[in-house]
Amino acid sequence: MRAIMVMFDSLNRHLLPPYGGDWTHAPNFARLAERTTTFDNCWAGSMPCMPARREIHTGRHNFLHRSWGPLEPFDDSMPEMLKRAGVYTHLASDHPHYWEDGGATYHGRYNSWEFFRGQEGDPWKGQVADPEIPEDLKRMRREAYRQDWVNRQHLGTEARHPQTLTFDAGMEFLRTNSGADRWFVQIETFDPHEPFFSHQRYKDLYPHDYDGPHFDWPDYKRVTETPDQVRHGRFEYAALLSMCDHSLGRVLDIMDERDMWQDTMLIVCTDHGLLLGEKDWWGKSVMPWYNELVHLPLFAWDPRAAAAAGRRSESLVQTIDLAPTLLEFFGVDRTDDMRGIPLPVATDTGSREAGLFGIHGGHVNLTDGRYVYMRAPVDASNQPLEEFTLMPTHMRARFGTDELADLTLAEPFTFTKGVRTLRISGRSLMNAYQFGTLLFDLVTDPEQRNPIQDDAVELRLAGLMVDLMRENDAPASQFERLGLPVTGPVTETHLLVGAQRALAVDNAEPLPKPEDFAGGGAALLIPVREMLADPVAGAILHRHLPILGDTEVLQMIGDAALLDIVAVARGAVPLDKLHAIAADMAALTTEVGSSASARGDYSPSHGPRQGRSRTQA
Repeated sequence: MRAIMVMFDSLNRHLLPPYGGDWTHAPNFARLAERTTTFDNCWAGSMPCMPARREIHTGRHNFLHRSWGPLEPFDDSMPEMLKRAGVYTHLASDHPHYWEDGGATYHGRYNSWEFFRGQEGDPWKGQVADPEIPEDLKRMRREAYRQDWVNRQHLGTEARHPQTLTFDAGMEFLRTNSGADRWFVQIETFDPHEPFFSHQRYKDLYPHDYDGPHFDWPDYKRVTETPDQVRHGRFEYAALLSMCDHSLGRVLDIMDERDMWQDTMLIVCTDHGLLLGEKDWWGKSVMPWYNELVHLPLFAWDPRAAAAAGRRSESLVQTIDLAPTLLEFFGVDRTDDMRGIPLPVATDTGSREAGLFGIHGGHVNLTDGRYVYMRAPVDASNQPLEEFTLMPTHMRARFGTDELADLTLAEPFTFTKGVRTLRISGRSLMNAYQFGTLLFDLVTDPEQRNPIQDDAVELRLAGLMVDLMRENDAPASQFERLGLPVTGPVTETHLLVGAQRALAVDNAEPLPKPEDFAGGGAALLIPVREMLADPVAGAILHRHLPILGDTEVLQMIGDAALLDIVAVARGAVPLDKLHAIAADMAALTTEVGSSASARGDYSPSHGPRQGRSRTQA
């Protein structure tokens, strides 16, 4: 018995032909659905990238206890369990997060692994001089943005693209080992994650007129671009999706060629989707976890159930089910820590009543397949929020000494094998409180445009949420943060949809425009970094928004201005603070209103500067 898992990142279910996508070119996904069971009710669990992968290894939710981080010493890793049971495991990937501080313990769980460089600002090629960067719509220009343009100089042909090299390696493994038994290979590409970098033959599948700025890497924020720019960005994603489809076809071809369908399991999956202008949002993580992000495509072939080819399954399944599925296939018992169950490939049996999903510090969400319930923090503090870990690293950095200064030891959880963890005060750059608690009926409102209030439905779903949180041994701090009972029943006193209705309504209001503010809002269009570098303007920002002194916040916002940040999270910069900053800056100098400020050429103390454009980053 052998198994292949083909994993994509940010693969949008609704754009694939088997799920009704009617304008993208993805014939191999259609071909895949003819050979596999297509799951219509698959949901994410922990988001985003590495939290999802921790679930794939452990079969257990991550987001209730931990933000982005490595596998922990007490975690049971599915590839490692297979390896110990005599199943050879191999990883071929171009996913850069595996090799950062917050993902560094995953790839070592396989017998062997290979990695291909160059995706999304991967610190790969060294170049001191700035690369040429075209005029671009991107505003959150972190260091990875510059590095990505360095890397692209070395990826000029499709053959050199990291995705191509990843699937080349996967094909090599399959050809080398097609005659061997008991192996598992994970062929995992970062695509179609942003930036949507693909080659011309895929772009040619989506002809359209566009003469605007370069745009293949949207910021995670509200849509502020023109309809033409949005359309172009969607086509850039679609081109990369079509490249992914081509790579998938290579796997299907070799399975046909070597008659591997007889004894080889195939799973094709993703971690989450990506908003491409739907609901006026780009990206993920900074908005509620709408269905475009969490209702996932999933295809599975089990050679023991050949009659299931072409079947559609309505069972409610989740990411945590992948590890139990692969372990069961190879006859390896799953651990008691695993909350997932093997995928019901052949029949809709054993499906769960509801599933949890979310991001650490954000909404805790639940779906029963019809309703989606998004539970926000009970108040604006979003506290208490705690991290429980023995591996204190963030995505690309270690925890700071300030974060660790007040740590304590927590009592063991059911899944830590008697080991106590560090309890560290957590923080979330995005506060779900600003959106309020939301309830959607997917039958009457499949696009989640109109949240409802139904106390009876909320009471039932909140009860299911509490049951699942307890089953997953969620810390008491999560219940307190959400205003839910640690013990005892959920009652009408715990309902939040009605109490937080005004927050949802307020957040749906249009974004403020520059002309709404003193001085035409010119100061709010200056990059925050630039303002902080000026003693006078910096003092104004620090007085009104002290959080801007946080180095992690500065890393996130790049060259963004205050109105850019509002497009990301309007609740992070209150409207009264924006008005106060604009008024103080307007009083500071009459030159703020010059057109140069909107281009980022303005120095608050000295007026317009020469010789630097925003495209030079």
